[in-house]
Amino acid sequence: MYSLGELMKKRTLSFFFLLALLLAGCDSAMPDRAASDASVWAMDTQMDLRLYGDTDGTVMADLIAILNELDHKLSATSADSVLTALNESGRSDDEEIEFLAEQALKLWSQTDGALDITLLPVSRAWGFSTGSYRVVPAAELEALRAQVGMDKLEVSDSTAPSRAELLLSDGAMLDFGALAKGWAAERCKARMEQAKLSGILSLGGNIQTVGTKPDGSDWVVGVQDPDDPGRYVLTLRLTGSKAAVASGDYQRYFMQDGVRYCHILDPKTLSPVQGSLRSVTVVTDSGLRADGLSTALYVLGREAGTELWRKLGDFEAIWIEADGSVWITPGLQDRVAEGAYQVIEA
Repeated sequence: MYSLGELMKKRTLSFFFLLALLLAGCDSAMPDRAASDASVWAMDTQMDLRLYGDTDGTVMADLIAILNELDHKLSATSADSVLTALNESGRSDDEEIEFLAEQALKLWSQTDGALDITLLPVSRAWGFSTGSYRVVPAAELEALRAQVGMDKLEVSDSTAPSRAELLLSDGAMLDFGALAKGWAAERCKARMEQAKLSGILSLGGNIQTVGTKPDGSDWVVGVQDPDDPGRYVLTLRLTGSKAAVASGDYQRYFMQDGVRYCHILDPKTLSPVQGSLRSVTVVTDSGLRADGLSTALYVLGREAGTELWRKLGDFEAIWIEADGSVWITPGLQDRVAEGAYQVIEA
């Protein structure tokens, strides 16, 4: 079983990745579909990969290369990343970054602004990008507001033929933390499908299943208890290629005066989300979309998030409240293998 969760405050390897092997006996019975495993540290988290049928290791090597490439390109903290160059210059003609910015703009519009990738200056002020945690005074937050907002991001025609250019205004800076792992999962999935391989990827808080297990059984994914990393509140059976992504206040946070400040910022208040939710999990076909929506739903809270689910209709979700209650959308009801829950009305 694979766990939906992410590292907490420290950059240490977490024990809950790849806890259970997926039917090793089946692997030995079908040597052409034997499992191969690898781990890589990228995007500030441990990423664990399991492939079936990669007999010469070629595809695994390609997946690791993809993760390292995206780590370098999309890092908001690395001095020599492509994203840092964009944030410093205010412009970029990198097609992949332009694509991600366009997808972020769509999600921003669909979620009523709950997903905003321009909050890097605010994240730095709170210490989530630097490790120097502090509660930011209201006056400082108001001063930072001039630098944030998706209206400061524009993809425009360039003077070069058939090229576009991403432009930032007013000192804005981008952070793809809410999309990067989901996009990495999509790129890895595409390579695996090209090679006609199946497998499961655990990219921090993102799970991506690809294809069918060799024995034809479902993939099993555990939804982590926010208060106990070793316990699952639910286990889900997933069929085929699916993305399942969790966001919550237990992943990265600091405590001050008895208050938990998590790394997920509310674009309206520029402060860590303070609500009744502990976590949100999104299950859908697109890793990129699941990643962005899980963040947006956490910002919105369960009531507004439920309305968004009803409006969009292209994802399923699980909400875990501070009182321990678990709420799921009806499309997951037949997918729950174990755990207690309540069903959201359609």
